[in-house]
Amino acid sequence: MFVPELRPWRAARPRVVRAANAVRPRLARAAQAVRPKLERAAAATKPQLARVRPTRISWPKTVRTWQYTAGAATAGVALAVAVATAAGPWDSNGQRTAEADRAAALDRTGGADHGRNTDTSVSGAGGPRPAPSAASVLTGLGRATSAVKSVPTGAALSGVLGPLLADAALGTRHTAAVVDVTTGRRLYGTGADTALTPASVTKIATAVAALSTLGADHRLTTRAALEPDTKELVLVGGGDPTLTAHKDAEGWASLRELADRTAAALAKRGIKEVTLSYDTTLYTGPELHPIGVNVNLAPVSALMADEGRTDDSTSGPVERVTDPAADAARTFGSFLAGHGIRTTSPGPSKATTRAENLAAVSSPPLSSLVERMLTNSDNDIAEALARQTAAASGQPASFDGGATAIAGALQKLQLPLNGAEFHDGSGLDRDDRLTADLLTALLVKAGDPAHPELRPVLTGLPVAGFTGTLTNRYTGGAAGVVRAKTGTLTGVNTLAGTVVDQDGRLLAFAFMASNTTNPLEAQAALDRTATALAACGCS
Repeated sequence: MFVPELRPWRAARPRVVRAANAVRPRLARAAQAVRPKLERAAAATKPQLARVRPTRISWPKTVRTWQYTAGAATAGVALAVAVATAAGPWDSNGQRTAEADRAAALDRTGGADHGRNTDTSVSGAGGPRPAPSAASVLTGLGRATSAVKSVPTGAALSGVLGPLLADAALGTRHTAAVVDVTTGRRLYGTGADTALTPASVTKIATAVAALSTLGADHRLTTRAALEPDTKELVLVGGGDPTLTAHKDAEGWASLRELADRTAAALAKRGIKEVTLSYDTTLYTGPELHPIGVNVNLAPVSALMADEGRTDDSTSGPVERVTDPAADAARTFGSFLAGHGIRTTSPGPSKATTRAENLAAVSSPPLSSLVERMLTNSDNDIAEALARQTAAASGQPASFDGGATAIAGALQKLQLPLNGAEFHDGSGLDRDDRLTADLLTALLVKAGDPAHPELRPVLTGLPVAGFTGTLTNRYTGGAAGVVRAKTGTLTGVNTLAGTVVDQDGRLLAFAFMASNTTNPLEAQAALDRTATALAACGCS
């Protein structure tokens, strides 16, 4: 039975209990508010299913007391009362805040930090602090395991899910799998071993590969190096797409801060003018994705600021600059000018081994990058993590190298790769192929206590009705209960994630549909299916 270790939690329990008690009334009201919506969703679906499969459906008359085994990181607002003492409060977006993690982390080091470490310097004594480990997200803390009822049966699940998956809105080909996270046993499947185009759910595989290869506390560093003989200042890209030029960096690595530190280091050396260059040699191969110029992805470069966006947005589609590295270097030069440092117009170069590192900034831990990637379906982060995985695996840091490295990392984890094909890290490539079996296996692996480094895969999944790509979905039912990664391409709609059923069982699911004709209708059909799974007492 997969039950994460609880010892680190006990040390911090008194502080977290006080925080939980303070918000318990608010969470109780939230749970009461969401419960009727789920009941209405179940009631609305019940007649439809009864007409189609009247002898194989067992719907509960009412939604019973929530007896869930998952913390708020995998369930949502409707589960908050059950886990308030253990998991701490929620923020305004519905995402569980990290008070419990941080409190537990005060007495230890290592692991993944899901907060924001504002000290992002890697130079000298100001290096980044060790990232605290991610807390368990699959355990019913403070709840007896005997409260969880039996595992759903395949026949009951088939009666509930079969008619919904047969909806014409899901196109001419669809596959599905539902797995018990505790045991890893598949409870329901239809075409589960058939590989289809996955779209953005590919990012789940990218996340698992990157975390297992690099570790949850790995950071991406951008540095400024001075060539001693030529006074050439080289801005060296470390592959961090979250490097930001915004005045408020919000905890991400700051290009302004890097310029401030670099200017101070130059002033100490009496240098007021430099030749400015930039180094992107960490990555190889073409920068442009096979889809071509696209608002969903900038040219993939080892150096970029704010993902090459042409506005102040931090997620979603927007026009991108054509040369992210040159744009970032010009911005860096303008920041240096504000300190009285004159620079030439920047050009490409490569820092030598003799270059002196003047200053550096680092990203938050990889755990945070993974969470941001999954929550917002961030293609720029996904392609960066694929290249980082490739570099760490001895592969070329390119599209092809990243694809090879992802497959290799998943093979090491003994995941079912039959039929799987990777061509990028984001899922934008229509030649990618994954199975529902692989997607659910990835989620189960992320919940395995033997792999705590993979926990951000679960905590990063969007929360239905609250965060990321699910913010505006599930408004009529299961809001805060379903937690899943979405995937959408023309003719392709996918959904994979976790849900706690009405009997308190944590389930991983994957629904894949191809040849769909109306993306909104297909999304609605997938949402109805996930909602029915959440409302199902199928034991």
